[in-house]
Amino acid sequence: MEKVTAKKHLGQHFLKDESIAKAIADTLNFEGYNDILEIGPGMGVLTKYLLDKPTNTYVIEIDTESVAYLENNYPKLHGKIIAKDFLKYNINEVFEGRPFAIIGNFPYNISTQIVFRMLELRHQIPEFSGMFQKEVAQRICEKKGSKAYGILSVLAQAFYDAEYLFTVNEDVFIPPPKVKSGVLRLRRKENFTLECNEKLLFTVVKTAFQQRRKTLRNSLKTLNLSNNLREDSIFDLRPEQLSVEQFIGLTQKIEADGV
Repeated sequence: MEKVTAKKHLGQHFLKDESIAKAIADTLNFEGYNDILEIGPGMGVLTKYLLDKPTNTYVIEIDTESVAYLENNYPKLHGKIIAKDFLKYNINEVFEGRPFAIIGNFPYNISTQIVFRMLELRHQIPEFSGMFQKEVAQRICEKKGSKAYGILSVLAQAFYDAEYLFTVNEDVFIPPPKVKSGVLRLRRKENFTLECNEKLLFTVVKTAFQQRRKTLRNSLKTLNLSNNLREDSIFDLRPEQLSVEQFIGLTQKIEADGV
């Protein structure tokens, strides 16, 4: 098994196991888009397998040493290395509204922020896959009724079908993290335009889970709901008891209430 020299930066642990890198690259189905964006490629252990795929591979990397390494070792990336911060960069300076997939071995410390940014770009992203801290990957894919079910679960699954694919052990990274990792795949739903105010849905979900132990009647007080609406039986539930569909229905009721 080939190993790559790598270093840690920005909370990232670099993968040294080539078979896992190839397995992650193979999680995409390459349908509905011609471009891939890899976030945080580091020294390119995953990138090399993406470059063999029938798509255009771009990478976005903020670390200058990694950028220099990629430029020197991956000529196929010429003109496709974006030396920017994904969370702050206007990615349409490159993609100009075209659809693209996102993939990566995501830095643990910004992985949830990457998902929220992806959701903002959901109209362009039919597919998203990659590696997270195991608990985060499981949370994104979790169903109602679990303590792990939360904001990320509901908002990701409102627009995407989420699938937890496999677990990755600590010893395949440089340096080894203290936790296991998990690989997931999100495939956008065929009809991903919701029958509710999508901006309001984000507000409702985030507000509800900020006080997840309380019933919705208490956790959503700040939305200034009418007394009539607050008597609806759904407000007797805690947020973890609502499915994605129920959150969409709740948002419809709140919108009709004039919030």
